[in-house]
Amino acid sequence: MKVFARAPARLDLAGGWTDVPPFSTEVGGVVVNIAINRYTYISASARKDGRVILHSADYGLEVEYERGSGLPYDGRLDLVKAAIRHVGLTDGVEVTVRSDVPLGAGLGASAATGVALIACLGRLSGRAYKPLALAEEAHRLETEELHVPGGRQDQYASLRGGCNYLTFLDPEATAEHIPLSPRLRCELEKSLVLCYTGHSRVSGNIISAVIGAYRSGMPETVNALHGLREVACSMREALQQEDTSRIASLLKANWEHQRHLHPSVSNPEIERLFALAEGQGALGGKATGAGGGGCLLFLCAPDTEHRVARALREAGAEILHFSFDDLGLQVWESALR
Repeated sequence: MKVFARAPARLDLAGGWTDVPPFSTEVGGVVVNIAINRYTYISASARKDGRVILHSADYGLEVEYERGSGLPYDGRLDLVKAAIRHVGLTDGVEVTVRSDVPLGAGLGASAATGVALIACLGRLSGRAYKPLALAEEAHRLETEELHVPGGRQDQYASLRGGCNYLTFLDPEATAEHIPLSPRLRCELEKSLVLCYTGHSRVSGNIISAVIGAYRSGMPETVNALHGLREVACSMREALQQEDTSRIASLLKANWEHQRHLHPSVSNPEIERLFALAEGQGALGGKATGAGGGGCLLFLCAPDTEHRVARALREAGAEILHFSFDDLGLQVWESALR
């Protein structure tokens, strides 16, 4: 039997960073995000010879381990190994991973991979997970097993799909879908421009820097996190009221707070791309994920999105086309052979 799974990436519209401890434990995080049709795909099948064979289709990488090797963490597909260990597979297995998302894009691809891995391997081994528990398990794989710091919003978006209003007061979390009317959905899909700067970033390094600044009580960082939380609450209202002008203003406000978290969140290249986009009609924008590289998201004035996209492309950025995903995690067994 071969089992397949896919999980979507996400755009964090507001409040990202507030879901990261210790702020999410001491104050409580609020995030608004939306899943998009850029996916991580997993396939898994049992092997009778006891070997573990792992493939990365994106990088042409294959690693193989004999039964009883312990699947050492060595920087090669460690998240896949962690998921195999977590699910408790003791027999042979072959796993292939592929993603539609560029490396280090800030779109939650590693979380999508973790969610899809646990669901796929769980189905293969006959192990069932309650939905929200699956998101939490995927988060623990990264933060506790692999010691990569980060929040929980990405796993919830990949699991649930749609537009989400998420609150975190660790260890508790709540998740609510924000319905988007057909008009608002179409307008956002038309007017949002997502670009990849071409520079991946190691989010864990930036997160560690921001956490350190928060723990040391740096006023600029503390105030920025509180500001991000307030923007997320306002973003929920703007989406419910279908107020696209306010959504653009809130994206801009979110970016201002992001920039004050730590100097590493922005850089001259990012600032140059923002200036180009705004000069062609972008009303508001932000870096996705931790910042420092990866992707930038802009909401454009009517019928200027093509000019914004062209200016960004000519400046060396890659435009990532997308629409919104409402399905979230999907797991299936294929009839193809």
